[in-house]
Amino acid sequence: MGPANKSQTFPDTFLLMGIPGLEHLHVWIGIPFCSMYVVAVVGNVTILAVVRAERSLHEPMFLFLCMLSITDLVLSTSTLPRMLCLFWLGAHDIAFDACLTQMFFIHSFTAMESGFFLAMAIDRYVAICDPLRHTTILTHTRIAKMGASVVLRGVVFFSPHPILLRQLPYCKTRIIAHTYCEFMAVVKLACVDTGATKRYSLSVASVIGSCDGFFIAVSYVLILRAVFHLPSREASFKALGTCGSHVCVILVFYSTAVFTFLTHRFGHNVAPQIHIFIANMYLLVPPFLNPIVYGIRTKKIRDHVLSSLKVKVT
Repeated sequence: MGPANKSQTFPDTFLLMGIPGLEHLHVWIGIPFCSMYVVAVVGNVTILAVVRAERSLHEPMFLFLCMLSITDLVLSTSTLPRMLCLFWLGAHDIAFDACLTQMFFIHSFTAMESGFFLAMAIDRYVAICDPLRHTTILTHTRIAKMGASVVLRGVVFFSPHPILLRQLPYCKTRIIAHTYCEFMAVVKLACVDTGATKRYSLSVASVIGSCDGFFIAVSYVLILRAVFHLPSREASFKALGTCGSHVCVILVFYSTAVFTFLTHRFGHNVAPQIHIFIANMYLLVPPFLNPIVYGIRTKKIRDHVLSSLKVKVT
């Protein structure tokens, strides 16, 4: 009886089921997901290599971009390979400890992604609104402290997640109706009241997301106000184009995150496949788009990559 009770309280494995109702399309869904992952890995590794090799790129914008690239690599790698094993190989089993580890990486690095978006928005604000003091305000020491604060915040606020889930008894099904170990999907399998645990997770996510989103919005409003007062129309259009592409990436990240958050809280009538598909986009699209928007569209990085490939830059 002892081992049986222990297995009910502390399961050895969970079963990831993928996207409910779309199991017959898993193989095909895996193809664009894999393509996005390859672009994310190649793009972000390229950015890191270029910035490391080119000392002229050791500026605040590119240092924050490197932090964002590392975050994207960890975030996408913690989900995509395991997800593709599920889609293509039918590998549904995931060990309990591996599930909790994946959950920690997903939620903590998502918080870090949000924090680095805010840091980059602050950098753009200083660069456009106070360009003469840009490098004196954002020194390497201050950039390192900002980066460390973002990482520490993600680790501190989301370390309790796996600890809390490890204390819960699991006497219900071991099936997780999702493509990865999402906190809310796992906590629903517990056979005790988890109201306090859910409230902690939702409170932390809402506070971090709303604070970062608010300050990002304020930064870009101030940036736009400064852009419209630039004397040169060409400079205004160039700044608007850069800021516009950045805002689009940020909107994709926050809109999918908010949709996932609200679905957990209020969206009981939302079809599971829609919820899970959007939750996947929330983790896959930003790492895919960031190297394109922040890398390819940035002239210094683009020129360095092309020159490295021995392509004549015009």
